[in-house]
Amino acid sequence: MFLSKIPLLLRNAAAGIVQHESRYPNVLVRKYLRNNIPSVTFSMSTQLQEQNEQQQQQDSTREQSSLSINTGMPDKLYKKIEVEVRGNDPAVLKSYGEFVMMAAGHLNINIGRNIAPRKAIHERWTVLKSAHVHKKHRVQYEIRTYYRYLDFMKLTGSTADTFLEYLQRNLPEGVAMKVTKIEMEKLPVSIAEMCNT
Repeated sequence: MFLSKIPLLLRNAAAGIVQHESRYPNVLVRKYLRNNIPSVTFSMSTQLQEQNEQQQQQDSTREQSSLSINTGMPDKLYKKIEVEVRGNDPAVLKSYGEFVMMAAGHLNINIGRNIAPRKAIHERWTVLKSAHVHKKHRVQYEIRTYYRYLDFMKLTGSTADTFLEYLQRNLPEGVAMKVTKIEMEKLPVSIAEMCNT
């Protein structure tokens, strides 16, 4: 049975009229549209609705509880976060660097350096053209790797984690990222005593 037949059959059953059903669904649809019958809506049972509402409330309380958990530990402080990005296309790295700087600007993150060395690092391999013979005939393969260095200053642990996750999710294809975090810590007690005396 086609879904388009359901409103027509319900109307016929309610009116007590029995009509010959057409085997073509588009004829039934035309009849349905000609009669301008209000659309029939089906509702779920109240038990199912209550179960769905309870599940939504439980999900929302789980989300709220996970957000409001306080571990009692102070947040980490980073003096500097160094991000090294490397790839084979300097234009892609430049574009990604501009994207990172724009994102950091919107989040009010202090930006250190954003530099790229002028020369790429070249790796060359010389191999034989054939598998085992003809030593005079060789081929050279070369890989050029470009770098870009980005520094972000004075970040908290939660901000750094969120920002770095955002950067990694938007990393272009064929680009690698290396992150170095420089964390600020308290002096050990023995050294602090020596400094005070």
